[in-house]
Amino acid sequence: MKIHLKSILTLLKKDMLLEFRQQYTFFGILLYIASTTFVIYLTMGQPDDEVWNGLFWITLLFICINTVARSFLQEGRGRMLYFYTIASPIHFIFSKLIYNSLLMCLMSGLSLLLFTLLLGNPLEHSLLFFGLSCLGGISLSLVFSFLAAIASKAQQPSAIMAILGFPLIIPQLMLLMKIANIAFADIVQNGLPELVGLLCGFDIMIVALSYILFPFLWKE
Repeated sequence: MKIHLKSILTLLKKDMLLEFRQQYTFFGILLYIASTTFVIYLTMGQPDDEVWNGLFWITLLFICINTVARSFLQEGRGRMLYFYTIASPIHFIFSKLIYNSLLMCLMSGLSLLLFTLLLGNPLEHSLLFFGLSCLGGISLSLVFSFLAAIASKAQQPSAIMAILGFPLIIPQLMLLMKIANIAFADIVQNGLPELVGLLCGFDIMIVALSYILFPFLWKE
C-alpha cells in the first residue's frame, strides 16, 4: 500500500510541477474567472439570492470545463505511452482525480471571493457555502476528469465530452444549487445531511467507474 501511495504522490507531484512551469495556463484561468465575474457585475449589478446562486454554479461549471478538461487532452500520445511503461492505470487516474479536485477547490475559493467582492454577499452562512462550493468543485472535477479520460481516446474529444457530460452534469448541477440554497436561509434547514450524502454517493460512483473502466482505456 505504501508503494501505491508513493506512485500516486509522484504522479501528483509531476502534475503540480507542470502547472508551475506552465503558469500562463493557470493565470489564464484566473483571468477568465475575473473577467466573467466582472461582466456579470456590469450587466446585473448585485442580483437576488437565487440568481446569485445560479450564476455562481454556472460560472464554476465553465471554470471546471476549462480547467479539468485539459488534464487528459494535453497529454500527447507519446507521453501517454511513456506513462504506460512506468505507472499503473489506477495510480495514473487517481493522481489525476486528486490533482483536479485540489485545483477546483482553489478555483472555487477564488470564485467565491470575487463573487462576494463584486456581486455582494447575500450568504447567511458563508463558511457553510464555502465548504459546499469546495465539495461542488470536487464533484464537478471528478465528473469531467472521468469524461476527459474517455474523450481523450476519441477523434473529437470536445464534442464527446459535451455529449457524455450533458446527462451527467445537469442533475448534479441542480442538486448543488438545491444544497447551496440552504446557505442563504437564516436557519439551516433539515435535509442537508441527506442531500450532501447523495452528492457524495454520486462522487463515489464516479471514482468507482474510473477504477473499473480506466484500465481498459489505458490499453488502447
